[in-house]
Amino acid sequence: MNIFVGNIGERTTEDEIWSLFDPFGVVYSINVAYDKYSGRSKGFAFVEMPDDSNALQAIKELNNSEFAGQAIVVYEARPKPERPENNRFSRSGPRPGFRPRY
Repeated sequence: MNIFVGNIGERTTEDEIWSLFDPFGVVYSINVAYDKYSGRSKGFAFVEMPDDSNALQAIKELNNSEFAGQAIVVYEARPKPERPENNRFSRSGPRPGFRPRY
């Protein structure tokens, strides 16, 4: 099960999140979201646990709990919605309505 962990501090590391979830069972992976320009944490992470019952127990006990001085939000991650393909704009040429200035 993939778990969303929100409202984490910008200096929170994967190891700290690992130690938070480790008592509930096996943790496959942890992915902290970082801003690609500043390198800072975006304030959320995803934790993957193979056993759904352990994951549900972790969600139940950790949601709205305090971690590193902040109340964290923990729930089952929703799948990313598929974005429809937009063929209206071509990536190979100018955008519609574009008029070059000569």
